[in-house]
Amino acid sequence: MVDLTTNYLGLELKNPLVPSSSPLSKEIDSARRLEDAGAAAIVMHSLFEENILREEEHLERFFHQQSLGHGESDSFHPVPTDYQSHEEKHLQQLEKLKSALDIPVIASLNGSTPGGWLECAKVLQEAGADALELNLYHIAANMEEDSIAVENRYVDTLEALKQHVSIPITMKLSSQFSAFANIAQRFDHAGCAGLVLFNRFYQPDIDLDTLDIVPALELSSSVESLMRIRWIAILSGRVKCSLAITGGIHSRDDVLKSLLAGADVTHMCSALLHNGPAYLGVILEELEQWLDEREYESVSQLKGSMSQRNAADPADFARANYIDVLDSFSPPPGVRY
Repeated sequence: MVDLTTNYLGLELKNPLVPSSSPLSKEIDSARRLEDAGAAAIVMHSLFEENILREEEHLERFFHQQSLGHGESDSFHPVPTDYQSHEEKHLQQLEKLKSALDIPVIASLNGSTPGGWLECAKVLQEAGADALELNLYHIAANMEEDSIAVENRYVDTLEALKQHVSIPITMKLSSQFSAFANIAQRFDHAGCAGLVLFNRFYQPDIDLDTLDIVPALELSSSVESLMRIRWIAILSGRVKCSLAITGGIHSRDDVLKSLLAGADVTHMCSALLHNGPAYLGVILEELEQWLDEREYESVSQLKGSMSQRNAADPADFARANYIDVLDSFSPPPGVRY
């Protein structure tokens, strides 16, 4: 019997398959189905900085400033007794997930700046979250802000968050840093418990009929996992924190390559949205079969065995591989250049 257990963020998990933040964690039924299929933990859908701040602005305008022009109401600021804030609804869902599931529940905060919204982390911890994923989603489009300022703000956000909670914090990052290895090391030194590689930026589209900018949701494919696998392989053994891959994990092979590179867990989203929660069980069964056929005793034995530190030729993960990739191309039959 292959030992599939892995350690992630200090949590002992029964296997390396962890569904990432998605609509599947919004409903208790779908979350239970993920657990029944073998999920080792689950990342809850995100609580967004923008939603929290927007709600605060609305409350200030419609409740706390309702006396403007009516001096007699200056001390009368009633809020409906049945009003539930966005944060309260999110906390209730977290508590329901914790009651319904036996596996760890990782809360998710999505934002980009230090601020009062980080206090939400404390109530997420109090509601029972086993760990916290900080999703730093930011398009660095300000031409007056250099890369150092962007990176410092991210590190400052992590350090501010650590003042509010004692549970493990993992950072879900974009690949769009000029020196990713360095910023990964900075987060590691700042005390993050894990790094999740990489966030997917959903790109806006242009409607040619209406000339409107419209949202466009494209699910990932296995091809996207390769960049993540490369960076996990580069970081493995060089940082103390846990490593997770998210984006492009669709098959048993994607999971195996991630583990060989050094990932502690693999997050899945698009594949589960496309195939349903039960698909997780299919991947888990195929993973165990592959390991058993090759006489691996555990996931730990496999993990990181093909990282850059352990690869026969470490340059394969660096620039030297670029030339080999280009030279490997062959035109389709019948096509002449």
